[in-house]
Amino acid sequence: MTMIQRFSTLRFRFALWTATFLITALIGFGVFVYVIMSSELARSVDDALQLSAAQAIAATVEDGYLSVSDGLPELSTVPSLQDKGLTIRVLNADGVTLGALGAYRDLPVTISNPSEGGEGNVSFITLMDTDDAEPVRFYTAPILSDNRLLGYVQVGQSLDLMNDTLERLLTALLISIPLLVGLASVGSYVLVTRTLTPIDSITHTAERISAQDLHERLNFPNTHDEVGRLAATFDTMLDRLERSFLRERQFTADASHELRTPLTAMQTIIAVTRERRRTPEAYEQVLDDFNSETKRLRQMVEDLLQLARGDQGADIAPKLMNLTLLLRDVADVFAPLLESKQLRLELDVPDNLLIIGDSDNLVRLFINLLDNAVKFTDEGEIGIRACAAVRSVSIAISDTGVGIAEGDLAQIFDRFYRIDSSRSTSGNGLGLSIAKSIVIAHHGQIEVSSCRGHGSVFTIILPMG
Repeated sequence: MTMIQRFSTLRFRFALWTATFLITALIGFGVFVYVIMSSELARSVDDALQLSAAQAIAATVEDGYLSVSDGLPELSTVPSLQDKGLTIRVLNADGVTLGALGAYRDLPVTISNPSEGGEGNVSFITLMDTDDAEPVRFYTAPILSDNRLLGYVQVGQSLDLMNDTLERLLTALLISIPLLVGLASVGSYVLVTRTLTPIDSITHTAERISAQDLHERLNFPNTHDEVGRLAATFDTMLDRLERSFLRERQFTADASHELRTPLTAMQTIIAVTRERRRTPEAYEQVLDDFNSETKRLRQMVEDLLQLARGDQGADIAPKLMNLTLLLRDVADVFAPLLESKQLRLELDVPDNLLIIGDSDNLVRLFINLLDNAVKFTDEGEIGIRACAAVRSVSIAISDTGVGIAEGDLAQIFDRFYRIDSSRSTSGNGLGLSIAKSIVIAHHGQIEVSSCRGHGSVFTIILPMG
């Protein structure tokens, strides 16, 4: 497999899609986490500075005046301010520093319009310490007593710890995101490869299959998932195709044999006739024999065309029709033949039996069944009985003829199949196949029951609409 073919496989594309989706999602998630974390850390620093400024103000105001005569000794009462690494400066109302402590006490933090005081001078500012190259956050708040400005307190804290935390978070994201994407891509590739293994088997099996060799099967274990069902469906489809091809081969062989018989007879008749001159009566007999074989050949071709239309799903023309009248008309057609063989006809059909169907095809169905019944019955009776159910009609064609052996019942609807006792009779073995195709085209069912030497009963069930 070339590199281009490998990159165009479904497993590679699935792994690529997974990696693209995952890296997009993780980058978005990482940016979200980084922004939220940065905002929360900055807010926590500002909150800590405000709280520390309030503590410092409380420690430097005494009886309404600032108490910073000896530096900032009052702040010793709040040692936690220094423990936190804070820088604290106290300024008078004019912005002059009265006292300061902490590592960043020398950083210049100016106050705009110091004499105005009030909320206008509450501010945050971030400066860069040139000595340590560290950012420092300062908070300035006015010191008020009875609405009188006493001065200002400034509290500062290094942002180095916050930035270090954010750097570690960024490092963790930059390492974990590619690692997770890589693991997910490899995992998805392996998983898809295992999942698509039956698909590869189906592909290789399909490549080996031809019309002459349909015995190959996947035999994939039933995993009760989509791929397992696909493999099982593929094997089932191959079974149906193999049976279909076998039937077509048998049909072709049988059709060739049946068509060859009348053609061979016609060639023999012509060859024998041309051997010597004959009387006009002999030539007439030859023409009669030739005509008989021609009729047989034509009937077989018409039957084959009828079966081909049924196989191709040829449309029928269903319409509301009176089945009672149709069955009575078919019985009238067979009356002379029954009379010539001294057979009785039992016709039991209720009046106005209405169904939706194609009258021409149904006439052919019942003629084929009655023709078989008369052909294999030498004495007794032929029965035509019908009855209506809730949503269907049942028609039974019975006879008292030779019957059908149990071993032949499963095959009598196969094309060109004729039981041994019928080989001497006329016919091509297509009548029952045509009858079955007509019943199927009407969405019905046909069944047969028979006992050797006691006749047969063909039952047709047709839907009313």
